[in-house]
Amino acid sequence: MVQYWLVAVELKKQSSSGGVMVILAGDVGGTSTRLAYFESTRNGLVALAEGRYQSQEHSSLADIVRRFATQYRMDAQRACFGIAGPVIDGRVRTPNLPWNIDSGELAAAVGLKEVRLINDLEANTYGIAELKAQDLLTLNPGVADPTGTIAVVSAGTGLGESLAYWDGAAHMPLPSEAGHADFAARNEVEADLLLYLQAKHGRVSYERVLSGPGLLDIYRFLRDRHYFQEDEAIIAAMNAGDAPAVITRAALDGSCPMCEKALDIFVAVYGAEAGNAALRFLATGGVYLGGGIAPKISEKLRGASFIVAFTAKGRLSSLVQTIPVHVILNERTALLGAGRAASISSS
Repeated sequence: MVQYWLVAVELKKQSSSGGVMVILAGDVGGTSTRLAYFESTRNGLVALAEGRYQSQEHSSLADIVRRFATQYRMDAQRACFGIAGPVIDGRVRTPNLPWNIDSGELAAAVGLKEVRLINDLEANTYGIAELKAQDLLTLNPGVADPTGTIAVVSAGTGLGESLAYWDGAAHMPLPSEAGHADFAARNEVEADLLLYLQAKHGRVSYERVLSGPGLLDIYRFLRDRHYFQEDEAIIAAMNAGDAPAVITRAALDGSCPMCEKALDIFVAVYGAEAGNAALRFLATGGVYLGGGIAPKISEKLRGASFIVAFTAKGRLSSLVQTIPVHVILNERTALLGAGRAASISSS
């Protein structure tokens, strides 16, 4: 449902006359798409209007943007969209949606000369600078280097990863598709899971494990390999609704041992891959867990399993132990990041 932020008449007059810069920002995911108009100020971004849409109910991002722009009729000077997928020459073919997104088409939809497209994790990383202390849950305090590289590892509909380097004034994100790197098993159960997923998918990336669909596949692996007997109540609940959400709820309330085991495996793999990101990017500025899953399973992430897997890096374990780890609790981080990217753009 679209939500309104009441905006003073004088502010609208200023935005239309160029007195302030109005930005159109978007966070485009496989499940939902968030759009917002922001005013860019010295103290950050101020939301003027915002909407949220179910991505799969629309034929294209341009359709959603036109609908949003028609409803609010604000004159944006810049626009940026964070999109779940690789951005190449202003175009994206989304891996979790049947969309081909083109920056030129979006620019025409909102009446701008150009529109900036960035990877959703790049947007998420930009958004960290807009967060407050209450927007973060610390799993490992570590010793942060304020000018060190930071990493973001976000599990949701898919798995995204990015980094940001210090340019002397701020952290500047660099996109990656590290979530599609090959999944590496660390023990017998994970090795058995890898073989199971290879039979289903062929090549197995970390996204095949660390995502909503991945959690469901872990559950199915435990079922099909007869690690546990399936609960009829869980079967009925999964048939009636969001299966990964059912697994998560049953794991957290302790009502289903197989769901608990599935989430335990998920959390351990998440910790291991977050530690991999810390090493790949030498993320002495900290590792941030984004996406929709981490806040929902924060109780599990605070347990020993995640941090043990995160820090179990052999000869470099002592280094990883010093790296802070935070869960991003603010679900609007990527949307804020797209707005921030537009506000500092030279275009």
